[in-house]
Amino acid sequence: MSEIRVTFSGLISFAVGIGSLITGLIFTLIVTRRLTPEEFGEWGLIGALTGYVLMFNPLISYWNTREIARGVDSGKTSLQSSLLFSFGAILVYLVIAKLVGSNVGVDFFVLFLAIMIIPVEFLKRSLTSITLGFKPQAAEYGLLSFEFTKIPIGLALIYFLDMGIEGVIITTTIASMSSIVILLIVARKKLQGKFQIKYVKKWAKLVWLPLYPRISSVFERSDVTAFTIISGSLTGLAYWTAANSISHLVNHSGKINRALYPKLLGGGRKEFFQENFVRVLYFAFPLTAMTLIFARPGLFLLNPLYEVAVLVVFALTPLTFLRTMQNVFSQALSGIEKVDTFEDSTFMDYVKSKLFVLPTLVNIQRGISLLSLVVLLFILVQYGSTELELVIAWGIISSITQLPFTIYLGFLVYREFHPKLNYNAIIKYLVATVIVFLIIYVLMNEFLIYEKEIFVFLPNFLPFLIGSGVGYLGLTYLIDPKTRKLVKLVFAEFKNKKQS
Repeated sequence: MSEIRVTFSGLISFAVGIGSLITGLIFTLIVTRRLTPEEFGEWGLIGALTGYVLMFNPLISYWNTREIARGVDSGKTSLQSSLLFSFGAILVYLVIAKLVGSNVGVDFFVLFLAIMIIPVEFLKRSLTSITLGFKPQAAEYGLLSFEFTKIPIGLALIYFLDMGIEGVIITTTIASMSSIVILLIVARKKLQGKFQIKYVKKWAKLVWLPLYPRISSVFERSDVTAFTIISGSLTGLAYWTAANSISHLVNHSGKINRALYPKLLGGGRKEFFQENFVRVLYFAFPLTAMTLIFARPGLFLLNPLYEVAVLVVFALTPLTFLRTMQNVFSQALSGIEKVDTFEDSTFMDYVKSKLFVLPTLVNIQRGISLLSLVVLLFILVQYGSTELELVIAWGIISSITQLPFTIYLGFLVYREFHPKLNYNAIIKYLVATVIVFLIIYVLMNEFLIYEKEIFVFLPNFLPFLIGSGVGYLGLTYLIDPKTRKLVKLVFAEFKNKKQS
């Protein structure tokens, strides 16, 4: 496991993530410019409903990264089991889709067509978790294939053939299949073993452990369902989906941490965390600022109809930042947990372990968030709040309920790792973020003209977007030796690749 290079793998994952962000933006533009707000809301609902059954995928894939990272040959058994399990998930999805679809007035054929997403997602996620166990950066190649494939197919089916929501479903499925092909090639050596029933028996015996964290996924998916049923609004859900696509930018900073989990699983030193966490913040600060100052032009770019949802992005950005930090903390704590390496570990050993305690905290947080949202929505609906006001309230309550749990996880990490963080570097990153993005914000308000024609607006907007990234990198390069070292490391790595 010592072959995993945390910095290199993290940078590759981040670079691919940013590349996929660009391609994903192009696809999102295709979707939002061709679909009505109601259809875009239906797409958000499909994501929530398929999410209900896809949350069962970790019953098997949960163990893939942990076992592969430790040299266990369970890849083939996992992949075949995931495919079989997906067929049962389809039946569950049909029941849920029928119940929810009839309550919100969505055409059942559209929900039925989305069945094709389920088996390919099961396979893709299983292969991704296998790849993460031995070559973390290669897992991003599947994502890159997914993003690049869906652009030409989306243009054909959604933009030119005007197939609407059906075209989105078919495009997503085909793109996922291309991702599966790439991941199969990358992980082929880990899939050459035999199907071994002993692994299935172990997973079945411990099925409660990966199932337990899925409770939080039920809560998270249920907020979409609850909002749709209580408000009766697909347009409000479209605002939420559009705002999420903007605030999701912050999540990419967490990709720098992608390799830390398998590195710790394989016996890596705890000191890796403190260095990696500072790098996460190096990218998290500017991405958070970028989300905030580009909220309005970003929404306008998706569709001028969504420009009014600027405050939704403002409400969601703290939530996204806090959850990114939560994921970083959870991965670090889970990576040093060894309870599953001992064959004589009892049920109570697992209950006392971080593999159970951490999901318990997340389940509590998501449960409180969902309950708070339902109560708030009922009150606001009674007072005649608008769709937009309901969505803004949704974002605010989600961020507020997330804050104390992220802070507590940070305390657990501090107690376990005792990290010696480079606060001088962190302050420099924060100051550089404020300076660069404040200048960009002023310039953008002065010179950016909001033209409805996308091919007019986009060329005017891109210089501000690119300038913010270049400005931040340039300023931190000047004031921070760690940034200079990181840049030199990247160039040296590419130079070595070319020579080899």
